Order: sequence, then structure tokens, then C-alpha cells
Amino acid sequence: MVFYRSVSLLSKLRSRAVQQSNVSNSVRWLQVQSSSGLDLRSELQDLIPEQQDRLKKLKSEHGKVQLGNITVDMVLGGMRGMTGLLWETSLLDPDEGIRFRGLSIPECQKVLPAAKPGGEPLPEGLLWLLLTGKVPSKEQVNSLSQELQSRATVPDHVYKTIDALPITAHPMTQFATGVMALQVQSEFQKAYEKGIHKSKFWEPTYEDSMSLIAQVPLVAAYVYRRMYKNGNTIAKDESLDYGANFAHMLGFSSPDMHELMRLYVTIHSDHEGGNVSAHTGHLVASALSDPYLSFAAALNGLAGPLHGLANQEVLLWIKSVVEECGENISKEQLKDYVWKTLNSGKVVPGFGHGVLRKTDPRYTCQREFAMKHLPEDPLFQLVSKLYEVVPPVLTELGKVKNPWPNVDAHSGVLLNYYGLTEARYFTVLFGVSRALGICSQLIWDRALGLPLERPKSVTVEWLENHCKKA
Repeated sequence: MVFYRSVSLLSKLRSRAVQQSNVSNSVRWLQVQSSSGLDLRSELQDLIPEQQDRLKKLKSEHGKVQLGNITVDMVLGGMRGMTGLLWETSLLDPDEGIRFRGLSIPECQKVLPAAKPGGEPLPEGLLWLLLTGKVPSKEQVNSLSQELQSRATVPDHVYKTIDALPITAHPMTQFATGVMALQVQSEFQKAYEKGIHKSKFWEPTYEDSMSLIAQVPLVAAYVYRRMYKNGNTIAKDESLDYGANFAHMLGFSSPDMHELMRLYVTIHSDHEGGNVSAHTGHLVASALSDPYLSFAAALNGLAGPLHGLANQEVLLWIKSVVEECGENISKEQLKDYVWKTLNSGKVVPGFGHGVLRKTDPRYTCQREFAMKHLPEDPLFQLVSKLYEVVPPVLTELGKVKNPWPNVDAHSGVLLNYYGLTEARYFTVLFGVSRALGICSQLIWDRALGLPLERPKSVTVEWLENHCKKA
């Protein structure tokens, strides 16, 4: 958790510290705002100067401190393990998983405001946390929800642009096209063309980012209804929060589905900066491309089979297990099917991760949701068997650094249970969620004046010559 040094700021916000425990019963102290300040933009405006000074001091006093050695393996292996990005909103630990501004997922479930007592966190609360490093009050979350509702309008030309595509186009193609069509309203582009000073770049970036976060559920819902519901769209419900309204526009009225969507958006929102979609958004924005252009680029990265598209592959694979072996498959039969998949040169989707070395906590919280709401569902029971069967098989295979399930191993089964069965659409849900994390960091990129990203590349010949000299 970020602790701010400014005594005057703490006094102004009248913050009070409350003690919370994480899953290992260690103690963390959280700042829970009790002020009446309900405007997120004003909160940011107060925080930015201090963080600018903090970064300036870090650079001037420790700019030459080494963070590690770069090896040939890193250069040839997708830069795995190479520290090279600043990403304030979240940090991924290989053993304990993601922390949003210092808070684990179980901690977020405890302290972030929910729609009902004991319910899942409201995505608006996580957005406030990502942007400010502070746990918001329910009143602040309600105010942010109203702000997002006021921004949730999409021009007709966006829908017409999507309609120009074949209805058979992949949902992510239609979604990314819709986001690109939104770009014509970019406040950052307009301000830059008018000569805005670089110290003010964050302000139109904030406007674009908040509008984009508000608009993407409408665009995503339009794609879903166009493809799967004969184009019969459902208007937004201004009485609902962000996650519930998204589910509503998709066509789901179940309170449990609304709860699932709140959880889904929250846990998929951010996963530090090195993953393909987050890094792409940051990279493109470093050229001062506006948030619409940057997020559209991020979506195209998310659409890859090795990133966000994996969540659709999991459900399709699980259904292939059922089709071939039945719902009541034994663990031994399941083990044979897993080996059959691996021996055919394919992977078991939903297992393994580029950074994590233990079970993804995003998987764990979805499993807990399933145990609470759908314990008898056959597909959930199959997922539970896979949790017991797959890791030992992958360990025996000997080529996998992390044999444990990731976030994708569970999400499709939950969505399928509540009626969202169209697996090709799942990555769009991921994309809507990821807007919160990527846009939050883009605002801070501009506020902190982060430069154009430009790493050095080399050829194979250069590496060979360098290694000979070494």
C-alpha cells in the first residue's frame, strides 16, 4: 500500500488507518478515506505533485543503481525476468500473485466497497484504488459510478463502423474497431493540437481515459447483442453499478450474474505492466498517442492466443472433454485425456503463467465463488478434477515452470453456468476489464512525464560476437 508522507495532505483528507489481515494473517495498515471529497480528479490533482517530486528524487539520487544483469536467454526468451518498466497500479509476485496498490485480491474483497454486505468488490472501488493508492468510501465509489454513467454515451458512427464489418468477424475485431471509432472524440488529441503544455498532459488524458472506461461496456454489449441476439440491444440502466450494468446490457438480470461480473471486472483489471496488452498500451501511449489509440492497440495484443484469447480456449477444451468422455469422467480417464492433448503437440489451456509459480489467486477467488454459488455444476466439478490431475502431469512432463491453473482456467465455466455460453466472446469481457488498469496507468504515465519507450535491439551476429568477447 502506498503511504503518503505529506502530513498536510493526510490532514486534508482526514484519513484514518484501519488494521486488516491478509490470508497469511500478517498485518497491513490501510488508509481508508473518511473525507467528504467525492471528486476523483481533484484527489488526483492533490496527489500528483508529491509523486512527481518522489520520482524526481529517486532518479537524481539513485538513477545509476543497477537492477540486475541482462543475459542472452532474456534477450532470446521474450525479455522474461528483465526489469524494464515502471507500473504503479499493480505488482505481480511469482509466489503470492497480484497486488493492486499493495493489496492482494482477498484483501480487496475485504476492504473495497461492495453492492451488498459480503458481496464482491465494485469495480469503481478498484478504479479509485488504482488511481489514488487509497481505499475509497462507499460514497466516493457511488460518486465515481455516477460520473462513469454520465460519460457512458456512444456516438452513432461507432455502431455504424462496427456494422460495416461482417457479423462473422471475431468479437475482438469488432470491439477493437469500435474503440478506434471512438477516437475521433479524443480530448488529448484536440488539446495537443492546440499546444497544451506537457505539464498538463495528464488532464485531457484523464478525460479520455474516464470516458473510455465508461464507454467500452456499451461497445462490448453492442458487439455481443449484434452477434448472438439478432441485434436487439438493451439500453443502459443508470441505477446499476459498472459491473451490474454491463451484465444487464449483455442481457443478464440474475443478481448472481451481476455479482460475478463485478468480480470478473475487478480481478481482470490489471496484472502489472509486462503482459502483452498492458505493455502495448504503455508503449503506444509513450509516443503520446491518446488513450483510445493506445487501448485499441492493447486490445489487439489481448486478442492473441497466448494472452487473452486463452480464456475462450479453456471452455472449448473442457467441452471437448465432456463430448468425448462424458461429464462423469474419472480422474484416471481425465489424466489419459490430458496426456492425449499433450502428446498431440497441444497445450492444456488454463495452466501455467509467464511469471506466476503457484496457483493464480484470480483462479482461487473464482473457485470460491463457484463453491458458494454453483457447487453442483458438472463443469465446475470437472474443473475441480483438473486442478488435481493436471499439475502432476505437467510436473512429470518436466518442461513447465508453473504447472498450476491461471485465471483463464475457471472464468469460462462460471460465465457458461449463468448463460453466457459464447466462448468466442470471452476475451471481450477481458478487454472491458483491462481498460481500468491500462487507463489508470496511462494517466500516471502522463502525470509523471514518462518518456518515449525505446529499448535497444541487437542481431544474432551481434550476440555471437559479444559472447565470443565475453
